[in-house]
Amino acid sequence: MTTSVAPYGSWRSPVTTELLVESAVRLADPIVDGGDLYWVEGRPAGGGRQMVVRRAADGTVTDVLPDGFAARTLVHEYGGLCVAARGGVLVFSNHADQRLYRLEPGRAPRPLTPEPAEPAALRYAAPVLTPDGAWVLCVRERHGATVANDLVAVPAGGDGAVRVVADGHDFYGTPALSPDGTRVAWCTWDHPQMPWDATELWEAELGRGASPGTVRLVAGGPGESVTQPRYSPAGVLHFASDRSGWWNLYADDGEPGGRELAPAEAEFASPDWVFGLASYALLGSGAVVASWTSGGESHLGVLESGHDAFEPIETGYCVLSAIRAAGSGVVALAASADAAAALVEIEIPSGRTEVVRASRQSAIPPGCISRPRHVELASADGRNVHALVYQPVNDAFAGPPGERPPLVVSVHGGPTSASSPALDYSVQYWTSRGFAVASVDYGGSSGYGRSYRQRLTGRWGIVDVADCEHVARALASAGEVDPRRLVIHGGSAGGFTVLCAAAFGEVFAAGASYFGVADLAALARETHKFESRYLDGLVGPWPEARDVYEARSPLFHVERIRTPLVVFQGLEDAVVPPAQAESIVAALRTAGVPVAYIAYEGEQHGFRRAASIKRTAEAELSFYGQVLGFTPAGVLDPVEIENAGALGS
Repeated sequence: MTTSVAPYGSWRSPVTTELLVESAVRLADPIVDGGDLYWVEGRPAGGGRQMVVRRAADGTVTDVLPDGFAARTLVHEYGGLCVAARGGVLVFSNHADQRLYRLEPGRAPRPLTPEPAEPAALRYAAPVLTPDGAWVLCVRERHGATVANDLVAVPAGGDGAVRVVADGHDFYGTPALSPDGTRVAWCTWDHPQMPWDATELWEAELGRGASPGTVRLVAGGPGESVTQPRYSPAGVLHFASDRSGWWNLYADDGEPGGRELAPAEAEFASPDWVFGLASYALLGSGAVVASWTSGGESHLGVLESGHDAFEPIETGYCVLSAIRAAGSGVVALAASADAAAALVEIEIPSGRTEVVRASRQSAIPPGCISRPRHVELASADGRNVHALVYQPVNDAFAGPPGERPPLVVSVHGGPTSASSPALDYSVQYWTSRGFAVASVDYGGSSGYGRSYRQRLTGRWGIVDVADCEHVARALASAGEVDPRRLVIHGGSAGGFTVLCAAAFGEVFAAGASYFGVADLAALARETHKFESRYLDGLVGPWPEARDVYEARSPLFHVERIRTPLVVFQGLEDAVVPPAQAESIVAALRTAGVPVAYIAYEGEQHGFRRAASIKRTAEAELSFYGQVLGFTPAGVLDPVEIENAGALGS
């Protein structure tokens, strides 16, 4: 193939905006029901609708939900697991009205929960059917003058009253049911804690009619995050706890707080931003199959009964999640640096895999795939900061001699999330055009132990910005990227970091904020219940720390901003309300800062519709082209920059 020389950023790429959404689905929440396998697909081409798909024992794959229904829960706004299946009966939370529905083969869905007085005022998440099929245990969220959460039992026939199993705490996590249906376990936490800060694991006897009996505290408390309770086929309760400084696995076998399984400086769990996370599965043989993160890398292994260490399993995948027992093996969502996420079956212990459903039907040519390398750098405060670095890759193009590529620093949300080495088309969109990308796991990110997560305590807007700047400077100093063309983008908490970098830093030439926070005090007053006290730990208690909130809020320091910014926002976002974007954009306009603003009707916290995803990618590329002085290849729908006359000043 002939290689053309062209400026970095202007390379013609096969990773088009159409490819970002073409034949693409978001896979989530595999559920095993005997020989049947269910999962949820989010479909951008279908307006973001989430469909439940079933693969029958004979291999037949069918969409399950009829027209007018979509599976999605809005509990905690972020949702997560919203389907359960047993004996061919499917229970799901319907997106439009948030009621629970029962679906049986050959019949229309019928509601199990009452219609609320106000639309979507009663919401349900993480359902599980009892062995006799009579009840659905789930988390309920009631919206009224206040928002209340509890653990309830819903009659699976739809002909009885909802029964409260547990209440009195601010939040409830995904419940687990013992194989015989006589015990139920769940995690709780209370304001101002988040589930990765301090939780408690409880267990209750479950009597006739789903009536709760004796309740006991199994583990957890201040300074300990407990998550992912589940029972083995033999009825032993297992869970993950970070009491050692790392989320390791435990078995509740009579020892106080449980017995630690194969202790390691590794993370066997991740933050519970959504319901139904599953990083391990318990097999009938007594073996534990788990994925874990260590040193910025993901692993899969099996802990056989009676052994004291996990035996690694080689699958060719670098990221595995949503692990569910399926006979003598597991099903999981898996991805590699070369292949996008897929639902797979994995034999244990051989590691042989079979793809059930791929999230992508259209592949990126191998000569245009950039593979990440993990870097660990001493950060500004003397601690280490981690990042995944991608170099520009396109076998049809090379940059001019002596020119170095621009760098996109990608800031994940959360801020407790983490960068993933799995193939991400949105990363390859940039690298195949001649950009380098650095996905930074700044202090506060998951995957490196509790103390690394806590580096952000009281210092949000400081540590994250410093770490992102440090990685960008280090790559520039090493000659890998152009120090004059460093840009930064991120969504949600990452969007806040972008705005802070523009207001308080001097490193980046441009920034793109996706539904980012501009006014911390407004967020503390206006955001949803799940995160309404999150800032107590990240910034300080509100309103006592009012001065700190103002000092950290980019909105109140617009006079310091010279960095051109593009801002994207969903107008139905209940997590970071549109007023956040609108206020900072208005202030930037008045201050004469080059700014572009694109808002989407019908989008919430994260864009799900194909048109929104395509428009956003083109607008961001167009924005960088105008700011950095290159002409992107292809036909783009350009973004209009206000105060464009100030570019280059």
